[in-house]
Amino acid sequence: MAVTVSTFQKMKAEGRKISMLTAYDYTTARLVDEAGIDAILVGDSLGNVMLGLGSTVPVTMQDMVHHTAAVVRGAQNALVVADMPFMSYEVSAAQAVENAGRLIKEGGANAVKLEGGVPMADHIAAIVAAKIPVCAHIGLTPQGINALGGFKVQGKTDDAAEQLIADARAVQDAGAFAVVIEAVPAAVGARITEELRIPTIGIGAGPDCDGQVLVNQDMLGMFDDFTPKFVRRFAEAGALMRQAYREFDECVKDGAFPAPEHCY
Repeated sequence: MAVTVSTFQKMKAEGRKISMLTAYDYTTARLVDEAGIDAILVGDSLGNVMLGLGSTVPVTMQDMVHHTAAVVRGAQNALVVADMPFMSYEVSAAQAVENAGRLIKEGGANAVKLEGGVPMADHIAAIVAAKIPVCAHIGLTPQGINALGGFKVQGKTDDAAEQLIADARAVQDAGAFAVVIEAVPAAVGARITEELRIPTIGIGAGPDCDGQVLVNQDMLGMFDDFTPKFVRRFAEAGALMRQAYREFDECVKDGAFPAPEHCY
């Protein structure tokens, strides 16, 4: 059966963990969906892993609509959540509603995700009032990488932890159906999860969150240059793909492919 925002709430109430992975194209989304993953995040991380950009900051609304629509075509049961890219929601609540509406209407997403806590609460409330489900994102917020001074763990001091808790309460009160918590101490992730009525989805926030999300290419081992501490590589797909490409190259060049069985 199709996963909905109500499913998320029921899973938290029943103590069942929520699984979420990123996907950016039809083929991957179909495989993720067939595996039984609860939710697919069309992350603005596509800027890094699909477009080769140095950060998520340059990703546009058109990028997100395009990739979201492809993912939706491949997902039959998973809840599809689309990221709102940098500067698509910060200027005003009206701007936030308009662009969230594009991801739902043009992209076909089931929900949107945006970064920020207390400062974005009014914008979340406006989107929710327009009958669009919102997943919030607090802690390390990649779109704010320039302000944060790099990819650093958040909430390490008592004051910083209290601010994260205030952010979590604010997005819940604004109507968010879930919140992603990124790169915070496990104890902070556990405390936020305990205090909130809505599900928490951790990425580097410890095992006590209500669910976990990873970037698809990270968990498949498709990058060798850097692996974040919170990533577990569930496969070495990158090595497998390189070997297949090499074998194809060799077979083409030595005439082994195509063989008679591949010919009309």
